[in-house]
Amino acid sequence: MSGKPEIWFYHLERSTLDQVLPTLLEKTLERGWRALIKSAHSHRLDAIDETLWTFRDESFLPHGRADQPHAERQPVLLSETGENLNAAQALFIVDDAELGATEGFERCFIIFDGRDETALQHARGRWKALKDQAAALSYWRQTDEGRWEKAA
Repeated sequence: MSGKPEIWFYHLERSTLDQVLPTLLEKTLERGWRALIKSAHSHRLDAIDETLWTFRDESFLPHGRADQPHAERQPVLLSETGENLNAAQALFIVDDAELGATEGFERCFIIFDGRDETALQHARGRWKALKDQAAALSYWRQTDEGRWEKAA
């Protein structure tokens, strides 16, 4: 790992964060990676916490909060600060949270709601800034069928 992770932008158009995030986290855990979810809003982390317990009747995603005991043991950690307490390889940025330092991560996911003009403009500005820094970027967009396709 060169110290510069891949940064993947996920442009939500047909699905909500609550529909997309659990699937991305499952794929992350299947790779043997840990995940860190960063949001600047504790109410959003509360909602994600609830979703990860209930998104499927027959299972849940093991996770915890950074401000709770044993944060370092959690396969999926929810955080307002983004401190990588669980040695995650994947960083998930939601709600325009700052990306912060990315050293140590294999991949960063910036997930934004394309139906929200403010979020869309913020993501465009972030893409341009990261491109100017020669970051390894990918842009993923949903097809009409709801599948993800790489658009850039």
